[in-house]
Amino acid sequence: MKRYYITTPIYYVNSVPHIGTALTTIVADACARFQKRRGRRVYFLTGTDENAPKVHRVAGERGIPTQQFVDEMAAEFERTWQALHIEYDVFIRTTEDRHKRVVTEVFRRLVRQGDIYKGSYQGWYCVSCETFFASSKVGESRTCPDCGKPLEWRDEPCYYFRLSAYELRLKAHLAANPRFIEPEVRRNETLGFIAEGLQDIAVTRTGTDWGVPVPDDPASGVVYVWFDALLNYLTATGWLERDDYTDTWPPDLQLMGKDILPRFHATIWPAMLMALDLPLPERLYGHGWWIVNKQKMSKSLGNVYAPLEVVQSLAAASGCETPYAVDAFRYYMLREMPTDSDAEFSLEGLETRYNGDLANDLGNMLHRTLSMMHRYFGGRVPDGARVDAGLADLFAQQAARVTEAYEAVDFPRGLREAWQIISAVNRYYDEQAPWTLMKQGDTARAGQVLYAGLIAARLLCALVEPAMPQVAREIARQLGIGEPPAWSDATAMDALPAGHTLQEPTPIFPRLQAKAEPKQPPTPTPQPEPPQQGATTMQDAITIDDFKRLQIRIATVTAAEPVPKSTKLLKLTLDVGGETRTIVAGIAEDYTPDQLVGKQIPVLVNLQPALIRGIVSEGMMLAADVDGRAVLLHPDREVPSGSTVR
Repeated sequence: MKRYYITTPIYYVNSVPHIGTALTTIVADACARFQKRRGRRVYFLTGTDENAPKVHRVAGERGIPTQQFVDEMAAEFERTWQALHIEYDVFIRTTEDRHKRVVTEVFRRLVRQGDIYKGSYQGWYCVSCETFFASSKVGESRTCPDCGKPLEWRDEPCYYFRLSAYELRLKAHLAANPRFIEPEVRRNETLGFIAEGLQDIAVTRTGTDWGVPVPDDPASGVVYVWFDALLNYLTATGWLERDDYTDTWPPDLQLMGKDILPRFHATIWPAMLMALDLPLPERLYGHGWWIVNKQKMSKSLGNVYAPLEVVQSLAAASGCETPYAVDAFRYYMLREMPTDSDAEFSLEGLETRYNGDLANDLGNMLHRTLSMMHRYFGGRVPDGARVDAGLADLFAQQAARVTEAYEAVDFPRGLREAWQIISAVNRYYDEQAPWTLMKQGDTARAGQVLYAGLIAARLLCALVEPAMPQVAREIARQLGIGEPPAWSDATAMDALPAGHTLQEPTPIFPRLQAKAEPKQPPTPTPQPEPPQQGATTMQDAITIDDFKRLQIRIATVTAAEPVPKSTKLLKLTLDVGGETRTIVAGIAEDYTPDQLVGKQIPVLVNLQPALIRGIVSEGMMLAADVDGRAVLLHPDREVPSGSTVR
């Protein structure tokens, strides 16, 4: 059976890894782990792009040989990925001899068949993006349309790749294969790019000797870095070296940021493969960008985060062990992953997810369940325990939804669906009150209730493993099952037999303290006292000072409209006491724009802005959640816009 072949782009080594490159790599790793848990053989490729002229330039600025520089930078990428629990199969470098042989052979073949021909180039070139631009794409400022940096005028002999000859075939392939490019917004961007007309592209450049020399014509310089770099995906399969490279080729999933998809991966790359008469990748997926303070990350702006520094800061602030702090970072990256739009990265957002989703939800459910099992049953599964039919159906349903979302590379949705299991178990505990059942002497029923929590924890152990591999192993250890279960066995409702021994609970995610409070050593998560019958169980209690941080005001909806290309989102314009705000709300399935104009709603106004589908959302409306549907809240009489909710 063919291996599931998944790739990241290879990363430029002119700078160290940051949260943007970490995002793609973590997503790829989660996809690879998901496929492995489903029993697939996986081949996961990542690596570094080292032949770029700008890399040579940076090395020169630092006063060290270019090869030494790229060796050091490649080692830094490998170290970072390993520290982030990235389990790749191959780390490729474009300075490897085997890759240079592939580039040389492909270039020669395409020259022989007329798909590469010699000419001359006059036009604009961006050194930073390693991209040529037609004069029609360049404004009077002579700056790069992508990065904004000054362009260089080039007038030099070069070789061209006959990209224009493949325009019709590319259009036909996209029409016949709607999942070739995902998400839909990226497919539409690519169709728009191709519709402008594909021009032949220069695939060599002069003025440097760093790179792969032009085969049989070294006086013409080196092969263009993008033509060179894209072929790494072919090199890694053993093409040219072994006949059975087809046990891996073609790629099943190629992941990348949105900026390098339309021009390179979705046009030049498939056209190159068509010219080589090779099968095209099954799926290209281009995710959005992390932005910081509403801006794209930039070293000059000082808003670039280094992944391991973020992890170390989280571990130090919380007392969480480093492997679990790494997984908390991975969870945040995947839970907030920019899919079809950009997303705001913030340390505050990471801390909120850590305290809420991980410490309060996942960690507390596991600790709570195991503590009661040890208190009431000596840490052993009681006889006759089983999961109620309704809860068993919910577990299976949510597992199926997680599977569907992960397969679609929609980790935010997949993790949301997994967390519904935690919510269901917490509601079940509150309704059934096993502590009260034990007081009443109904030991059998109490054991059955807690058994549902154990089975839920075992299922979650499998569902979160792609995102949090070390946390999943720790959950498995505390459950006494050794390793997370295989995907096919994860929904077994009778997986823990009577007498099975459970380990003592150990908090995985010590709760982060508020920044204003002195740092305290981590303490075990406290277990709730059995409440009096009829009392409400309060979880994640906050202080009045915590509540005062929330600025909630009554806003009047002055305009509402659907967000383009979305079935769930509405764009609302609000009057918040003389201040106009825009928010994006996922209520289009419950309310029409006409129903909303004129209504007064409570809005959290000091929430950090987020970029959603290209719209800056400046707050969050509050609504009741009734069976997954939004029900708006409003004052019982009209009040001035901007009134404070307290």
